Amino acid sequence: MIKLSILSVFIPTFLFVSLTPGMCMTLSMVLGMTQGVKRTLWMMAGELVGVGLVAAAAGAGVAALMLRQPELFALFKWVGGVYLGYLGVMMWRSRGRMAIPLENVDLPPASRGQLALQGFITAVANPKGWAFFVALLPPFLDASRSLAGQLAVLITLILVIEFICLLLYAAGGRGLRRALGESGNVRLLNRIAGTLMVGVGLWLALG
Repeated sequence: MIKLSILSVFIPTFLFVSLTPGMCMTLSMVLGMTQGVKRTLWMMAGELVGVGLVAAAAGAGVAALMLRQPELFALFKWVGGVYLGYLGVMMWRSRGRMAIPLENVDLPPASRGQLALQGFITAVANPKGWAFFVALLPPFLDASRSLAGQLAVLITLILVIEFICLLLYAAGGRGLRRALGESGNVRLLNRIAGTLMVGVGLWLALG
């Protein structure tokens, strides 16, 4: 197990980092705005799987090897960035499954798999996330204790904190939708969401 003194430092540290606006939090806000909090849970599921995978790999030392393969990250980054950018342009134009339907326009909602894939790609294709976990986890691990047990506790805490923060951002997006939707500015809402989504795509591809 991990000492309480370590957890008392780890929890507020990761909470502060998670609450800081980033790619995943922006994505959660955008989808909370256009898809609603309930459907955004599917994106969160994919994102949390990705975060858990990255954290586990970092703790096991795999991330150090991955960070020495820039061409792999370049592929992930560009494919993921172009995909998110395309979705953002479609949202800006009030088209596609991610956009909020305009009046008298019946658009099928984004599929659960599509939402989950967005979250997973955004989490796994971010090299800064890998580097962050490489830097964050080792100081909280005790070499004299079971590595697997310590990682299980820390990753569980990471996922719980990440989920709470994602929910907060998604709820913020839903609140913005209500504020603008009541005044009939659905197209404006789509353009805000689309612009943010394009920004996430550029952030992922060029960051």
